[in-house]
Amino acid sequence: MKKIMLAAAIFGASVVATFAQTPPAPSPDGNTPAVATPDTKNPTAPVEGANSFTEAQAKDRIAEAGYTDVKDLKLDDKGIWMASGMKDGKAVSIALDYQGNIVAK
Repeated sequence: MKKIMLAAAIFGASVVATFAQTPPAPSPDGNTPAVATPDTKNPTAPVEGANSFTEAQAKDRIAEAGYTDVKDLKLDDKGIWMASGMKDGKAVSIALDYQGNIVAK
């Protein structure tokens, strides 16, 4: 009887250890990165959400993306930095979301 109890305890401990090491499942929606990188962009950008970029950071990020003469930079009520500027000699409206996606129209 003691051998059965010992075997059950060892088996139970190994099961618990196995479950404790299981990694979390990846997000089922792979098209919504937390942060945009130069190689990726969320196709649904600009994405609404709490934006943590300061005005200076937003302006710098937009400039790093090749936009010049950035002006009228304002954070709207949806958490998207909106501005006007120039790119490739054309005047454009610019949007920067909390993920770092930059969209111009």
